[in-house]
Parts: sequence; C-alpha cells; structure tokens
Amino acid sequence: MIYLFRFLELLCEVLTLLILVRVIVSWVSPGQTNTLTNILYQVTEPILGPLRRIIPRVSMLDFSPLIAVILLQVIATLLTYLH
Repeated sequence: MIYLFRFLELLCEVLTLLILVRVIVSWVSPGQTNTLTNILYQVTEPILGPLRRIIPRVSMLDFSPLIAVILLQVIATLLTYLH
C-alpha cells in the first residue's frame, strides 16, 4: 500500500512539472506540429481541460495551470502524510 501512495505522489510531482513545462512552451510557441509539444498537450489536457470549463479566463490569462499545480501539490502533500 505504501508503494501505491509513493507512486501517486511521484505522479503528482511529474504532472506538476509537465504543466509547468507546458506553460513555458506556450510562451515560446514552437507550433502545434512539434511532436514533443503534442505529447505534452495530450498528457496535460485531461487535467487542464476540466479546470478550464470551471475557471473562466480573466482577460487573456488562463489560471487553470496555476489551480492544477496547487491541487496536485495538495494531493501530493496529503499522500505524504498518509504513508
């Protein structure tokens, strides 16, 4: 059971990192034809998509990555205390 908690904690950390990379990539905008960008979007969109439907954009700012990172860090912290 402890290995499951550690795996989920690691998964939260990896997803946090991928979301941060996606934010940086969106600033640079290498284009949608880049294979790594497509993979990055496919991995992170299941997390960010539902949040985008709940959290509206403020002007041109999308706060869904920030909320996702906060939620993932809270989950990782809770998992740390569970094992």
